[in-house]
Amino acid sequence: MNKFLIIITAAATLMWSCNSSKKNEGDNSEQLEGKGGKIYGGTFRVNESDYIKNIFPLNITDAISYRVASQVYEGLLKFNQSDLSLKNCLAESYTIDETKTIYTFNLKKNVYFIDDECFPEGKGREFTSEDVKYCFTQLCKEDINNQGFSVFQDILKGANEYYASSVNGAIPTGDVEGIKIIDKYTIQLTLVQPSSIFLYNLARPFTFIFPKEAQEKYGLEMRNKAVGTGPFMISSIEDDISIMLKKNPKYHGLDSLGNKLPFLDFVLIKFIKDKKTELLEFKKSNLDMMYRLPTDYIIEILQEVDNKKGDYGQYELQRTPEMATHFLSFLNQGKVFNNKDLRKAFCFAINRKHILDAVLNGEGYAPGIHGMTPLDIYKSPLYDVKQIRGYEYNADSAKYYLKKAGYPDGKGFPKIVLELNSDGERNVAVAEEVLKQIKEHLNINIELSIVPFAQLVDNMIAGKSEFFRGGWIADYPNPENFLWFFYGKNVPNDLSGSSYPNMMRYKNPKFDAYYEAGLKSKTTEEAYKNFMMAEKIMVEDAPVMFLWYDEGYRLMQSYVKDFPSNAMQYRDYSTVYFSKKN
Repeated sequence: MNKFLIIITAAATLMWSCNSSKKNEGDNSEQLEGKGGKIYGGTFRVNESDYIKNIFPLNITDAISYRVASQVYEGLLKFNQSDLSLKNCLAESYTIDETKTIYTFNLKKNVYFIDDECFPEGKGREFTSEDVKYCFTQLCKEDINNQGFSVFQDILKGANEYYASSVNGAIPTGDVEGIKIIDKYTIQLTLVQPSSIFLYNLARPFTFIFPKEAQEKYGLEMRNKAVGTGPFMISSIEDDISIMLKKNPKYHGLDSLGNKLPFLDFVLIKFIKDKKTELLEFKKSNLDMMYRLPTDYIIEILQEVDNKKGDYGQYELQRTPEMATHFLSFLNQGKVFNNKDLRKAFCFAINRKHILDAVLNGEGYAPGIHGMTPLDIYKSPLYDVKQIRGYEYNADSAKYYLKKAGYPDGKGFPKIVLELNSDGERNVAVAEEVLKQIKEHLNINIELSIVPFAQLVDNMIAGKSEFFRGGWIADYPNPENFLWFFYGKNVPNDLSGSSYPNMMRYKNPKFDAYYEAGLKSKTTEEAYKNFMMAEKIMVEDAPVMFLWYDEGYRLMQSYVKDFPSNAMQYRDYSTVYFSKKN
């Protein structure tokens, strides 16, 4: 997903060097052995190329914040890290009535929020159905810090009405009709109609559970202060430098053998922006995993890992096609890219295979020549993305549509800027190649502006960027999760209002109709058929320029166990443990 550029200062580098001179911070503790030979103790050290934006559940809009938040918060359901299937979490079990609209959740008992000052005497209380009602009600309110209403909009009974009654700061009377507490450990959710994605929504970060007391005490501070029920809790934060998570001693989770989770004492998340520096720290054993590799080293690393020789032969490489698509977005309501022919000209002007091979050194799954939904992820003939005809490089078509748009040979084209964040320089390298090709094939000059990730997101939501980098890694394994990006019902009619997640402000009533039909479908086959029709319509309108479908490379120290990779980069550190070699 989205990343941002922060220059590592000398002070930050010194602090990292001091911290990394220690072995694992938790390694001094006695390493106990659990069932199945699994070892307790240790600090898992990992890096993220960009700093978190916001870990308050209702306001999580990027993958890095999600990966941090999912260690400290939980939802009713969660994903299986191995195959991304849904499994129970805070819900012990659930039933669905014959109409497919009434879901009754039996909650897990003896689950406690972490100890925190927001509670009387600082003691975390038990999680109950009141907490689910509170958090889900907050999702149904209009608020600048609520980006998650879409998970219930047009789905949960009474959600739309409750939201409408909260507009402009109004205080709604009554409750959300579709949320009903049965007893302390049972809650019932009633839908407007059957939904093909409802259960997935209950595993997304927007539906993580937090206590009312925390929001009332901390308010906006919850952007980086978390009070959850998860396997870890925040120990310390150094902005832009590191986040330390420590074991939650009250955590309720057990593994399949009955071992109490988590195994690790700490998780240390660093924020090194330069991938070459990160690789050096990994080789020094100051990191236990490295996600994404410096493009200059990819071929060497792959060869040595495969042959078990050289500097990298001792490590393990996890290589997984991802549910992730990278693209450049046009502001469809803007002064320049409201022209569909111009958007098509830009899309035809790009040689994506060259970018994948020459710029990314093959660190990607395939060029983005079809739609928004990644290739070969769902392994189902019901959603064959190859049926979608996208945009391959075609110089003649690019020039034809550019002339049709009113800019023959680039004449009269206004000055515009491509805005992006760096993502460890990978984004910059790709963007420079794209602009080079646009100049070569369309005779158009575009400036490049590199900004911090938080600023980029704010500008995109506010409609301040005409041309900007985008990327999406799925919250859940379903084509809908890629198409909701383009749903136009909630897009303002002008640039005066905010727009999320449809930051390109694309609108097409035909797309919306098929998308809504997919949401209401009673079978996967029916839903996928409607989503496919919607995606074909969207691609023909070229609201964004798809670049490539991603592949995840993770380099692992050999002693890291029970940490499988997956297509969403969904991470559950609670099951990770170190072998005795560490």
